[in-house]
Amino acid sequence: MMNQDGIIYEKCEKKSKGKKTASVKAKRIVDKTCSYILLIIVSFIFLFPCVWLIATAFSKSGNIYSTRYFFSGEFSFNIWRDLFFDTNMYDFPNWFKNSLIISVASSIISTILVIATAYTISFFQFKMKKPLMKITLVLGLFPSFMGMTAVYIMMTQFGMVDGYKGIIGLVLIYSAGAPMGYLVQKGFFDTIPYSIYEAARIDGSSNFRIFRTIVLPLSKPMIVFTGLTSFAWPWSDYILPSLLLKDKSTYTVAVGLYQLAESDFGRFCAGAVFIAVPIVCLYFLLQKNLVSGLTSGASKE
Repeated sequence: MMNQDGIIYEKCEKKSKGKKTASVKAKRIVDKTCSYILLIIVSFIFLFPCVWLIATAFSKSGNIYSTRYFFSGEFSFNIWRDLFFDTNMYDFPNWFKNSLIISVASSIISTILVIATAYTISFFQFKMKKPLMKITLVLGLFPSFMGMTAVYIMMTQFGMVDGYKGIIGLVLIYSAGAPMGYLVQKGFFDTIPYSIYEAARIDGSSNFRIFRTIVLPLSKPMIVFTGLTSFAWPWSDYILPSLLLKDKSTYTVAVGLYQLAESDFGRFCAGAVFIAVPIVCLYFLLQKNLVSGLTSGASKE
C-alpha cells in the first residue's frame, strides 16, 4: 500500500508540474505575442511619415491626396528632376554641397577635439580636474539654443555672419561645442588599463606617441562613434544655419527644405528623402563600430 501510495503521489506531482510548465509556456507565448503586436504598432506609427514622404516624392502631382485613394497610384520622377535641375529659385545641389562641407569639416575637427579632451581627462591628473568635469556636466544640462543671441552677437563682431564666412563660423561653432560631450569617450578610455600607459612611459615614449601608437588603435570604435555623431548634428541642424546664413547660395539643406515646405511640398519630400540616404547608409555601414563604441563608452571600471 505504501508503494502504491508513493506511485500515485509521484504521478500527481508530475501532472501538477506538467500543468505548471504548460501554463508558464502559455504565459510566455501570450507575452511575446503582445510584445510583438505592440512593437508592430509602434513601428507603423514611426514608419508612416517616412512612407508618406517617399510616396509623395515619387507621385506625379506632388500631393499624395486624391479624390478616391489616400495614396495616389500615379508615380513619376518629375519631382526629382526638378529638384536637381531646376535651380533658378531653389538650388538644392548647392545646399547639399554646403551641408556636406560643414558636416565633414565639423566632424573631423570635433572628433579630434573630443578624443583629445576625453583622453586628457581620463589619463592625466591635475588640480582642477573634478571641478572642470562638474562644470561641463552642469553646462551640458542647458539646451544649446539658450546661447543663440550671444553666439549671433559674437559672430557679428567677428564678421562671420552670412556669406561663406558664415559657413566657416558654423564649422567653428559646431567644433567648439563638441568637447562638452566627452563623457562617453572618457568612459571608453577609463576601460584601458593604466598599466599599459605606465609601461610605455618606462620605455621612454612621450605622451603624444602613447596616444598615437597605443590609444588610437584601440579607440577605433569610439572614433567612428564620435565622427558619426559629430556629422549627424550639423547635417540636420536648422537653428544655427537659419540664424547665420541669409544668402540663398549659402543655405544648408535644412534651411532650404524649410523654404521648400512652404512653396513646393512635393520637392520638399524628395529633398527630405534624399538627404536621409547618406546618414542612413553611414549608420548601416558603421553599425558594428557604432554599437561597440557606444557600449564600451557606457562601461566604467
